[in-house]
Amino acid sequence: MRGLHAGWGAISIVQGADLEVAAGEVVAVLGGNGSGKSSLLLAVAGLLRARAGEVELDGRPVARLPAERRARLGLRLLPQTRRVFPSLTVRENLEAVELGLPAAEVDGARARRAAWLERFPALGARLDEPAAGLSGGQQQLLAIGRVLSTRPRVLLADEPSAGLSPALAAACGDALLELAAEGSAVVLVEQNVTLARRLATRVLRMHDGRLDPDHG
Repeated sequence: MRGLHAGWGAISIVQGADLEVAAGEVVAVLGGNGSGKSSLLLAVAGLLRARAGEVELDGRPVARLPAERRARLGLRLLPQTRRVFPSLTVRENLEAVELGLPAAEVDGARARRAAWLERFPALGARLDEPAAGLSGGQQQLLAIGRVLSTRPRVLLADEPSAGLSPALAAACGDALLELAAEGSAVVLVEQNVTLARRLATRVLRMHDGRLDPDHG
């Protein structure tokens, strides 16, 4: 992204953000509440309209593409709120991502989904139960596993550790490192500073809608 500006209504939140993330890199973005971190990810994902600036994926401009087109290109958002389908079963939630994948990628998504359930067997034991009955932490694991099964080219992760125990947060962090090791780029917004610093190859701090190197 170059010179990215975005906001809500008359309020400008992201103000001239510049960031380049390479394949295999984990960039953590820290900052206080209201600093613009979540809005930054939403603007890159296409869910918040950019007022100015550029967003590119492998040199291709995507700032004028709708969010669903960006997702098909591999630019995926893991939002801060747990986005699960409460009336669907755990299995149906996980399988829902296959609808938007090319046929050649479905087998890979299924294999990654199986690996995720093996990593978190408590989730796998409830495959045929409605997602509404899961605990908050289990819903978070479901949302993360669903996105990671698509093996996004760029993952925009907004506080993935929220609601998780330290052990589960660490396990999810390991999964993000594995994703990066496979060549994905990860932009990680986190309030868990210890986790963010463990995972990140670079740490940035956001304040007043701008990104700067972190010196903490």
